Amino acid sequence: MRYALVALLLLAGPAEARVLKVCADPNNLPFSNAREEGFENKIIRIVAEELHADVSYVWHAQRRGNVRETLNAGECDVIPGVASSLEMLATTRPYYRSTYVSVVRDGVAGVSTFDDPRLLRLKIAVQLIGDDGSNTPPAHALSARGIVDNVRGFPIYGDYDSAAPQSPIVDAVAHGNVDVAFVWGPTAGYFARLEPVKLRLSAVPLSDGPVLPMVYDISMGVRKEDVALRRELDAALAKRSADIRAVLADYGVPLVE
Repeated sequence: MRYALVALLLLAGPAEARVLKVCADPNNLPFSNAREEGFENKIIRIVAEELHADVSYVWHAQRRGNVRETLNAGECDVIPGVASSLEMLATTRPYYRSTYVSVVRDGVAGVSTFDDPRLLRLKIAVQLIGDDGSNTPPAHALSARGIVDNVRGFPIYGDYDSAAPQSPIVDAVAHGNVDVAFVWGPTAGYFARLEPVKLRLSAVPLSDGPVLPMVYDISMGVRKEDVALRRELDAALAKRSADIRAVLADYGVPLVE
């Protein structure tokens, strides 16, 4: 009887490894890419390790509709790097909080307020979201002050044929094409380190009025019904928070406590 049980166990083979299916952009540094060089790739590996799971990616450009077309269509189980306030999915505890920053060349006084009088005459760059030119919070703040004629927009998705589609707005500061750029912190912090000249980053105010925040909590997103997975991710993010913060520091992500 004992030998029969052993034989059955051998025939059954090893237990199937757990797989965490992740939806991510294949060309979106510093966040993710198909070579898994982004900081979200590194953080996913940390979390998967804690869950004793392998990682399988479903690559999909992070455009409007990607949550509906991927996670909520059952193509994957988790999307990293989503705003904690996003309502079309369930979000984990935030694992970092960052802010928009201004970027200037070294030797130029940093810009830490949208009321800086220099903004009336400086050449300014801002990120735009979507093909329709939807504005980011800094663009709205400048527009509310009538600062529009000296502002140049850079699509946040950039040229997808490039290996670093989001880098041009930081490049523009380094090359002197603009005087100051207002950029989402993780993007600015990463690409500023790669420029041939030294750049200075300054955090902007936490908000510009009650309806225009500049600081955002970032979480991982799961389907609303995946309560157990969200709890597992929460526990892993809490347990490995020091490792995650080390990754964020390596990539130059400006953090707000």
